[in-house]
Amino acid sequence: MGQRLGVNVDHVATLRQARRTTYPDPVTAAAIAELAGAGQITIHLREDRRHIQERDLRVLRETVQTLLNLEMAATQEMVKIAYEHKPNVVTLVPERREELTTEGGLDVAGQRDSIAKIIKNLKDGDIPVSLFIDPDLDQVRAAHKVNADRIELHTGRYCEARNERERTRELGRIVDAAKAAARLGMSVAAGHGLNYDNVLPIVSIEEIDELNIGHSIVARAVLVGFERAVREMVELMRNPR
Repeated sequence: MGQRLGVNVDHVATLRQARRTTYPDPVTAAAIAELAGAGQITIHLREDRRHIQERDLRVLRETVQTLLNLEMAATQEMVKIAYEHKPNVVTLVPERREELTTEGGLDVAGQRDSIAKIIKNLKDGDIPVSLFIDPDLDQVRAAHKVNADRIELHTGRYCEARNERERTRELGRIVDAAKAAARLGMSVAAGHGLNYDNVLPIVSIEEIDELNIGHSIVARAVLVGFERAVREMVELMRNPR
């Protein structure tokens, strides 16, 4: 498989937090995902703690056998937490309390100075930094200028396209952004809204080395089990049909 599958276990925690119970445990889900072939575990520690809790981050840092990707807002509070737990990579994402899920990419071009400062703080602690951005060439160039190690391309518009023409246009933007980032020496991931039906065109983009997928895997796991849901996605990525 050319690409690493990062399984986002946030929505396992969403189910738990709905009733404030101790189950289902995202730590257990992460272990099952790794056994099923995931190459990374991704979590988003939101400022409002709506799903993943600091306990989850602490235990996952001790138990994840592959890579731990911590998505977080670009704030000093979160930098402090990252310093404490030292994930394998931090992905800086935009965050608004009223949103159901992340609605777009980080505006790196419009916030260059503040984001550059956060990146420097993290890299001073030997924590690699990825930026979650829209597939926009200006944002790619801005990510390079602030010294990001990686980018993750927001695939939401591609996934939500209403017709084939719109989908083709959005896929082209992702391809162009991935190629531009690779030419600038940055690694490229992609994620948001990817599922078992729309992932294959993204898999075919050579410059993308990582896919982060959460909601569709957790939703399928409710019906078929977590291990099977992860294995089915891994199989799709290994043998695109």
